[in-house]
Amino acid sequence: MVACVEMPLHERIAADLRRRIASGELAVGDPVPSESQLCAHWEASRAPVRQALTTLRAEGMIGGGRGKPAVVRRHTLSQPFETFLSFSSWAAGLGHVPGQRTLEIARRPADADIADALQLDEGTPVVQLLRQRLIDGRPTMLERTTFVEPVGRLLFDFDCDSGSLYQYLGEQGVDMTVARHQIDAVAADEQDSELLEVALGAPLLRERRCASGVDGRPVEHSDDRYRPDMVSFSIENSQQAQPALLRHWRAS
Repeated sequence: MVACVEMPLHERIAADLRRRIASGELAVGDPVPSESQLCAHWEASRAPVRQALTTLRAEGMIGGGRGKPAVVRRHTLSQPFETFLSFSSWAAGLGHVPGQRTLEIARRPADADIADALQLDEGTPVVQLLRQRLIDGRPTMLERTTFVEPVGRLLFDFDCDSGSLYQYLGEQGVDMTVARHQIDAVAADEQDSELLEVALGAPLLRERRCASGVDGRPVEHSDDRYRPDMVSFSIENSQQAQPALLRHWRAS
């Protein structure tokens, strides 16, 4: 039996502020509740409140300083690499409830396209997973993922509806430290239409991803299809940092 461990207070404060910012309750330019207001609301000391605010500053969601009150800088959450891989971590970080329904997990021979993507010989066994992903109970993304067989076989001992596959695989020592992403648009096929509750042929955002270990060997190939009325993507770059691919939740 696994014990349920409550998030530390500073993480709960940060998650609540992210939710309020992402939903528009706190708009860009609005002042963030003061330390004393947050301390009173959460019945907390200043230490966890300051830690939460420091986290949001590091993420770029709030700014201000030198005696000036903190204000909201942007609604989107900059995502660390591991959070981009994990839909569950991303949604939870925004204060929403992630969910998933595993529709299929199977070991089968790789077809030509999958073999090319994973640098395998055609017909090599792989493990394929089909999951419907939800946010607050609403179908949001359809995930078609293929793992090389030594990695994929670990999932047969895991409840794929219980949370993040990537967290579980990381705990098993699987290395997925490099990923290549391709974003395009596709028309919803019959399966997409049924599971995402959109019209046949409706436009979907597709993210194709290939994740590898530090040795460069591909571990996973994924074809993820999002409802564009719920999720969008953007590229953020600067002269000081490498470009970052960001995934955004569209509040409705």
